[in-house]
Amino acid sequence: MNLLIKSATIIDPTSPFHQQVTDILIQDGIIKQIGNSIAADVETVDAAGKYVLPGFFDLNCNIGELGFETKEDFTTGTKAAAAGGFTGLALMPNSQKPAHSKAEVEYLVNKSRNNIVDIVPLGTISQKREGKDMAEMYDMYQSGARAFTDGNRPVQDAGLMERALLYANGFNALIFSYPEDTAIAGKAKVHEGEVSTLLGMKGIPSLAEELMVARDLYLSEYTGSPIHFSTISTARSVELIREAKAKGIKVTCDVAVHHLVLTDQALLGFDSHYKVKPPLRTQKDVDALLSGLNDGTIDAIVSQHTPHEVEFKDVEFEIAEFGITGLQTVLPLALKAGLSIEQIAEKLAVNPRNILNQPAASVKDGGLANLVLLDTAEQWQYTKQNNQSKSYNSPYIGQTLTGKVLLTINNNQIFKV
Repeated sequence: MNLLIKSATIIDPTSPFHQQVTDILIQDGIIKQIGNSIAADVETVDAAGKYVLPGFFDLNCNIGELGFETKEDFTTGTKAAAAGGFTGLALMPNSQKPAHSKAEVEYLVNKSRNNIVDIVPLGTISQKREGKDMAEMYDMYQSGARAFTDGNRPVQDAGLMERALLYANGFNALIFSYPEDTAIAGKAKVHEGEVSTLLGMKGIPSLAEELMVARDLYLSEYTGSPIHFSTISTARSVELIREAKAKGIKVTCDVAVHHLVLTDQALLGFDSHYKVKPPLRTQKDVDALLSGLNDGTIDAIVSQHTPHEVEFKDVEFEIAEFGITGLQTVLPLALKAGLSIEQIAEKLAVNPRNILNQPAASVKDGGLANLVLLDTAEQWQYTKQNNQSKSYNSPYIGQTLTGKVLLTINNNQIFKV
């Protein structure tokens, strides 16, 4: 794959060419030269006014394999990822057969070889995600898992979480916590507040998340082990993590991009496409999340891509499944939330790889070409036709969005949107 990108603005804090307007020559998947007025007999792309960033890396993505391939498979999932600028995905074990042993991890690693998108499986903390007995995390780590989580099933047993933190820390692995106290959340479907009252639905209190954040911060401090919180959504969660970082506790966290632009007001029409978990919160929470991104409390942004067949979403709100197909809309939603291009590079490309101890995707001479070319001003319509996912449970289908990925390059392959 040979390509010359002309007059692009490089946004990469790990690169010596950060914020420079320059040409980039790529030959056989390697960045051969970065400089001005490069001439080469290869395909040329005029990137004046556009940006080159390291390829995005998603810390929270669901692809149906193993067992839910009717929702999404590697082919459609990685196409959707590449269309959204992602060259790396951490796969949640929310599958019919979760990655709870080395056999599943090795299958996922081998199945995803030679893809434009790098796949890093996340192994389970407990066997079958049942929250009882600890899974064989070290075996999974040796097979390619780099962090462990029970996905969208929070670990309710504090003793199990303590043991998992201690054990994983012994071989430099990371525990992901999905913070929710299920005894408080119950079977509610929306955030507890004025909107839930108007809808006549029982709500999930912010307390359900915040109690688990507080508990796992105490456990992290007690064990001396690092912890990562997935998809925090409340103002108090941001405060707790900010305070913990100030104390020196080894904590990182991420936020789903839709929680930066949507509030529970979106639910007033009973549209199940807005049904997500954690639920959409209030404007106060959105403001706190954005503040947490700006001051470094929140380290990363994720898609929380959760595909579903139509029969699981095009039903009554109460019985619809949680989740949005989010890979292709992360960039425009991040821009809509007011993030700068520098923040997008940091929160979507640099920090996620650092958190998961993955090699940096730096735009530099002689490095592997792992990058995305994007236009922050271009408007485009997201439709079922250009949706690359097998599923289309997104509230943004049919809408005009601002901010488009033009090219995604990795592993000597190129995806043109």
